[in-house]
Amino acid sequence: MKERVQKFGRFLSGMVMPNIGAFIAWGLIAALFIPDGWLGKWGPAETINQMVGPMLSYLLPILIGYTGGKAVGGQKGAVAGALATLGAIASTESTMFIGAMICGPLGGWCIKRFDRSMEGHIPAGFEMVVNNFSVGIIGGILAVLSIFVIGPACVVVTDVLGSGVSFLVNHGLLPFTAVLVEPAKVLFLNNAINHGVFTPIGTEQAMEAGKSILFMIESNPGPGLGLLLAYCVAGRKETRSSAGAAAFIQFVGGIHEIYFPYVLMNPIVILGPMIGNIVGIFTLSALGGGLVAAASPGSIIAEMLMTPKGGYIANIAGIAVAAVVSFLISAFLLKFFGRDADLAEAQAQVAASKAASKGQAVPAVSAGASVDAKDVRKIVFACDAGMGSSAMGATMVRNKLKDAGVTGIEVIHHPVSEIPGDCQIVVTHHELAGRAAERAPQARIIPIKNFMGAPEYDVLVNELLEAQRGAAAPAPAEAPQAEEAPAAEAPAETLLEKKNILLGCAPVTPEEAIRACGKLMVDSGYVDEAYIQGMLDREASFSVAIGSHVAIPHGTNDVKPLIKRTGVVVMTYPGGIDWNGDKVKLVVGIAAKGDEHLEILGRIVGIASTDEDTDALVASADAETLFKKLNGLA
Repeated sequence: MKERVQKFGRFLSGMVMPNIGAFIAWGLIAALFIPDGWLGKWGPAETINQMVGPMLSYLLPILIGYTGGKAVGGQKGAVAGALATLGAIASTESTMFIGAMICGPLGGWCIKRFDRSMEGHIPAGFEMVVNNFSVGIIGGILAVLSIFVIGPACVVVTDVLGSGVSFLVNHGLLPFTAVLVEPAKVLFLNNAINHGVFTPIGTEQAMEAGKSILFMIESNPGPGLGLLLAYCVAGRKETRSSAGAAAFIQFVGGIHEIYFPYVLMNPIVILGPMIGNIVGIFTLSALGGGLVAAASPGSIIAEMLMTPKGGYIANIAGIAVAAVVSFLISAFLLKFFGRDADLAEAQAQVAASKAASKGQAVPAVSAGASVDAKDVRKIVFACDAGMGSSAMGATMVRNKLKDAGVTGIEVIHHPVSEIPGDCQIVVTHHELAGRAAERAPQARIIPIKNFMGAPEYDVLVNELLEAQRGAAAPAPAEAPQAEEAPAAEAPAETLLEKKNILLGCAPVTPEEAIRACGKLMVDSGYVDEAYIQGMLDREASFSVAIGSHVAIPHGTNDVKPLIKRTGVVVMTYPGGIDWNGDKVKLVVGIAAKGDEHLEILGRIVGIASTDEDTDALVASADAETLFKKLNGLA
């Protein structure tokens, strides 16, 4: 039950969190330019204020619907989700945040189901037509459905929730929400509660009243500050010296997670933040405190920026009272009930709890730890563009799983910005791990240093193999089977031409090698000249050296329209290139309009999967051999 609640909460917050910047922008514009705002009397304020209503009614819900649709059904699902959300918006004058949280995932799900039903049934050359019309038709149908069903239903739900909040406020019970909020924060359900529940309802209240106390229930930094200050005074061992720095980070930086280990060391001290928050909310209610929009992160700086004109005394009092009460109770509990504890052990508990809250497997700490194959059905390899390195990594692991006899697991590749929401494991470069975690909070993230021959691949395959061997029963017949790479067909045109295989090149800089690849592509009619700058931009943002002495220069997504036709160029550097700390001997330039290049990348995996393989290939292969091997002719 706990896991289901966590998963649902993560999904709700996952639609709001990526768009929190838009909520903050709305809050700042409202705070500054509404008639009672700081600059409300300024000449252009009335014109600027005209954005406030459309942002709340249209922009924010559509962003939520778009994000929810994309999480479920990718880019097409995002468009369908946005269309469905627009229908809900058109059905009522109420703000459709809840409607967006329904319409977005619904649009993505419908697109996903349609795409699955059409697999293998679309005639060649009609893919774009079917894709575009399916999104338009399904999105249009959902928009109409939303007008007559989803929108009105959400109005009822919103009214009920609003009445519930009003009941708590009118009967003085709102402070007791802290009894649930504070323990939930330590279980990493804070974002789900704050941005999945309080932010949508609070935004509607702020639109009507100019502020909402709901924005401060979870984000109030006072309770955590009081707990950490109590450790500074009454803590033991290394906790006393570390708590001071943690208090500064939590209060000024808004990183509430930093005090969670201190709760886990002595669980009884959760009473301090809990009671502190109760008293803080009571103080805010009595003095009329609240924020104009969500404060993210929950730092004192964000709280003050989101405070409406005339509300500073109330909000500062609410934060200060919460901190003082939390401090006094926590210090008392530590003094009389505290126990010696290992901070490192508690921090490890937090890491495990956070991993569990995101649906990740806890990192193995002993030999034999494995991933339950019943839960792993999709592995995604994610790189910056999803064009080359992730495809090669996916091919390697797909082959390893097949050789090991592991079945029922789909291995695919995607750009890190388009990781599907139904995957359980994401393998990505360690520099992209943070972005991957944001995009796929439900997944276990496996960071690697290179996509070619990473040692983590064998560990992962062994975990999955052992899990399937130890399963009590065979996998159900309906479990999805790993997709085999499509059988190689004779290409309509050769992607790698002999003239574009240059052997024995003299060592150069990475930029010079990229420019040389780009010039070959331009001369062969693969790309416009401006594509070369896109290749350099890709290298500047994320290295195209992927390990095993291989680099695959390619452009960013922004310059993809500059590709005239798919083509590949190959250059060998026997002396090696110092590629930002990596050695590169084989450079494969890629210009890809679709997935035609994946066959060649798969063959590169087969002949250059280790440093030694690549070195031997570069030292011995001639142009004819490379031409035949990479085009599948040998």
